[in-house]
Amino acid sequence: MHIDSLLGKWLLLPVLALALFTYLGATPTVNGQTAASERIVVTGDDVTSAYGAPGGFSRARFTPTTSAYVLPPWTFYFGEIYEGDAFRHGLPDHLFTQEVEMGLPYRFGVAAETELERFNGGGGFQTVSIEGRYALADWNKIPLNPTLFAEYKFGVGTIRHEEGPPPPPGEEEEESGPPKVPDAYEFRLLLAEDFGEHVEWAMNWFFEKENTGDRGREWGFAQSATLPILLEKERLKVGAEMEYKNFTVKDTRGDPIHSFVIGPTLSYRTSHSTRFDVSTLFGCTDDSPAVQVFAIFSFLLGPGTEQGAEAPVSTRNR
Repeated sequence: MHIDSLLGKWLLLPVLALALFTYLGATPTVNGQTAASERIVVTGDDVTSAYGAPGGFSRARFTPTTSAYVLPPWTFYFGEIYEGDAFRHGLPDHLFTQEVEMGLPYRFGVAAETELERFNGGGGFQTVSIEGRYALADWNKIPLNPTLFAEYKFGVGTIRHEEGPPPPPGEEEEESGPPKVPDAYEFRLLLAEDFGEHVEWAMNWFFEKENTGDRGREWGFAQSATLPILLEKERLKVGAEMEYKNFTVKDTRGDPIHSFVIGPTLSYRTSHSTRFDVSTLFGCTDDSPAVQVFAIFSFLLGPGTEQGAEAPVSTRNR
């Protein structure tokens, strides 16, 4: 499997998504609904809707590698995230992230994260992050429902596992100790859409830049598509996701590291406010981890999360 062919196929999805959205959006509203009633969108699960979005897009995090849209106002998302990277050579890396996000009125959201790393017998806090996102319009008012995302990461630990190439011989001796994790900023464009009342899709484009140290720079994209298996309140969903990263440091701008992983994903809602996600992604390039495993437990807290008042998937968009 060549990465060029994989990227070509996956990059076609936004174009197909836009074409399908245009077709579905041209379908006339039935039963003479008024302008006010058109703003009420019935979703296929019992998660509180964010500005008319289906429940799968109203949780802020869509799958382990992709985010989508925003939370409903005054709703809180809590997530415990595990990422395990197994490399072709060397020891595995384990990352643990705690995430809390709050939805605000007018399609805004704010969040905070802490990340811990366990590698080669050592571990500790790596970064503390603050985040913000803004959806440009209510759901289905703009094709692919674009959402803007910004994050600033404060480095609070030491680098235990270098993402880039090792330093030149002799340079590491000049350091007085392990290098500190640098501060960094990141921007993302979040896209999302649901098709044919069943398939849900999200894509993230991202750019991250370290402020100090090796001034690492990373850009790429991730995308996911899921399909409900247990249709009653869409309790179980399966799908596929992938992620491409292009990483360089100040001395390797012309020779980037290419990482491309792809594999299955599954989400199971244990209740109307809690969900468990797991993904197993396989590396397709020499620079990729051999296997990446994600596991996320999350729950929602806020207005409407204590009741389920929405219809099964067969009634979506009626």
